[in-house]
Order: sequence, then C-alpha cells, then structure tokens
Amino acid sequence: MRKDVLKSVKRVVIKIGSRVLTDSDATLDMGVIGRISTDIAGLRKQGIQVVVVSSGAIAAGRSELGLIEKPRTIPHKQAAAAVGQSRLMRAYEEALAPHNLKVAQLLLTHEDLGSRQRFLNARATIDALLSFGIIPVINENDTVVVDEIKFGDNDNLSALVTNVAEAHLLLILTDIEGFYDADPNSNPEARLIPLVRSVTREVERAAGDSGSSVGTGGMATKVAAAKKAAKNGVPTIMLSGKREGIVLAAMRGEEVGTLFLPAGSGEGLNRRKHWIAYSLKPSGKVIVDDGARNVLLKKGKSLLPSGVTGVEGRFERGACVRLCGQDGIEFARGLSDYSSSEITMLAGCNSSEIESILGFYYGDVIVHRDNFVMM
Repeated sequence: MRKDVLKSVKRVVIKIGSRVLTDSDATLDMGVIGRISTDIAGLRKQGIQVVVVSSGAIAAGRSELGLIEKPRTIPHKQAAAAVGQSRLMRAYEEALAPHNLKVAQLLLTHEDLGSRQRFLNARATIDALLSFGIIPVINENDTVVVDEIKFGDNDNLSALVTNVAEAHLLLILTDIEGFYDADPNSNPEARLIPLVRSVTREVERAAGDSGSSVGTGGMATKVAAAKKAAKNGVPTIMLSGKREGIVLAAMRGEEVGTLFLPAGSGEGLNRRKHWIAYSLKPSGKVIVDDGARNVLLKKGKSLLPSGVTGVEGRFERGACVRLCGQDGIEFARGLSDYSSSEITMLAGCNSSEIESILGFYYGDVIVHRDNFVMM
C-alpha cells in the first residue's frame, strides 16, 4: 500500500521538530541536521522537491542567551528566536553545502496565510525557489508574532504549508518511532500503529498531549496536522527523525513510522475551502436555527438571513465566521457576506427585505455555499 501511496509524490514537506534537532543540553545537534540533509539531497537526486518546516530557532537562541530553561515570556521567546534564526539557517547551509544545495528562509505568521493575496504570494515564492533548486526552510516569525497571529506550533504550520506549497506528502520527524496507542515514554506496553486510515475521535483521544520542555507541540498537534493534511488529500508519515536514513527509507515505501492516509473521495476539501477551514481564524459566531443547520449540513445550501437567530463577536464583511447551532457548537465555518452589525439587523428576515432594512444589498445570502465548509 505504501508504495502505491508514494509513487506519485513529487513535492514533499518535511517538518522537523525541536526535539529532533537538539541534543540533551538543548543545543543544535549538527549530526542529526547533517543526516537529515543527506536524505534531503537523496530526494533531490530522485527529482523530488523538498520544503522544510523547521523548529529549533528558540532552542538555538536559548543557549546563546544563556537561558537554562525554555523562555516563558513573549519578549524572551522573541529574543531567543531573533538570535537563533540565523544560527539555525547557518546550520542548514553548512549541512547542505557539501551536496551543492542552497537554502532560503521564509518566516510566516498566521496573518500571512489568512490573507488570500499574501497566501498566493507565499505560494508563488515557494514555487520560484523550488524552480531554482533551492530548499525553502520555513518557520513561524517568532520575533514579531503575538497570540492573535500565531500558528500555535510548527505541526500546524506544516499542515498549512502542504496546502500553500501544493505538496503531495507531509513527513513529520519527531523523537519517537511514530504514533502509538499510548505514550511510549510512560507505558512500556504501548504499541506502534503503522497505519491510520482516518483520524477519528478515538485516534485523537489516544494522541493525548505530550509536549516537551524544548518544543511546543505534542502528539495531539501532530495528529491534528495529519488530519488537516488528509483533508487536503495529502498523506502524512510520522517517524523518528533521529534514525539515519529514515526519510529515504520512508520514501522507498518501507514500513517505518505511521502512515496517515488522505481523505477518501468526497471527503477532502478543495484548496480554497481548505484555506477557509484551516488558514483563517474565525472572527465571530453566527447562530442558526435547527432548520437552517439541517439544510446546510444535508443539502449544502447557502445560509439565508431567515435561518439566523443571533450573532456573537464583531466582524466585517468577508470575515471568516463559525456557524453554530442552537447549542452553541460549531458545525461549519465560512466567509460572511455581511458584517456582524448588519447580520444582527437581518436575523430572521427574508432575503427580499435586505435592501429595505439596510439601505443597500450585497446579495441574498449571509454565507454562500461556495464559501462554506463543514467542520
């Protein structure tokens, strides 16, 4: 099965975690970076393009700043990232130079991918770099980021980059062999699961949350990344980044790590809807009645003002909003054709009344079906 899944892969995103890149004293492990770089060079020789999403900047800067523990305040994290980014890039440059490969750094925030124009600009930049044979190394722009525009962790970023880069495979390199049915660090009877056909609630519960003192993501964030990639039709392999030659072994179809299959036919999202679902941060909620909820879920229709019962939060026209039932639970999200104040005035009315109520008219719907994604 693995060889069938991998046979058409021509572009891969490799996410490398902090615990893979650092040694026991939280400094960059040049031996590991060198081994991964050798594998990247091997992929390039096979004609496979590579995009790297790399953690490690804060860890690298932390040692330079003389911090014993992981920085906790935002200014300390940003200072560590500012110092560490150049050291991280130099490490990749030195490791890839013997293979005649060059690197380029891209620093992103969630706000960058939340803007459709900037999203497309990022895609064009990645395409241009790859056309020159350069390896893009992507990280969150920790030096300027605040909570409102954070990805949260590089696992999430890597899943979004598979959509930006139009990649065919996501490889998540971590410090354990793959996805287990329990935490292998605390349970000696934990079993490695070689294949996950679908990220169900049971899989998510088994992932738990095993963060570290070095990185920000645990197993739960990695499984969430695999789920997002799957919705984009992209398979994910999670495997140990500490093992020599592991990337090439995975690409040969060997049974290493855990393979997460992509969504089946009819389950995936097109790239625009994937962008709406995962690259945008919702600005508010639109509460709908049971009839509208059923029509949206079962028939895929647009949301009309007659089905709206309330609004939470403040947002402008074009914002991403959560669509929630009477229980307040989100079942979908989409782009709103009207602002929060306008929807409040239109709630429960007929579409034919919109112009007379507002004095202007953008269309009959609150959220069009083409801008609507079930969650």
